[in-house]
Amino acid sequence: MSHKPAQVMIYFMIYIVLLMLLALTVEASRYDLGHWNFAVSLLIAAMKAICIALFFMHLRQSTPLIKLVVAASLIWLAILFTLSLADYWTRDWDSIIDHSIDANIHGKSY
Repeated sequence: MSHKPAQVMIYFMIYIVLLMLLALTVEASRYDLGHWNFAVSLLIAAMKAICIALFFMHLRQSTPLIKLVVAASLIWLAILFTLSLADYWTRDWDSIIDHSIDANIHGKSY
């Protein structure tokens, strides 16, 4: 597979963008952003994944069927994340912690 000089330049530019996103990830990890830590990290990771998928995995030039499969898999991944987060966010963590503390105090195992 031969690459044209323009494609090599695009790969080099995407490489530079990925290095800049890596530096942004490292810099973002140095600051306490409170509740925004997860959102910022996820946004940076999503930008890296999009760059890799579009350019290095050649999804820009792929057939419509491949694009449909990628879109369907991303939708399925979003459904799984949504269901997992819904489970995590609706748990009553205080009663779980209190229950385990009571079990440790009384020497019981549940």
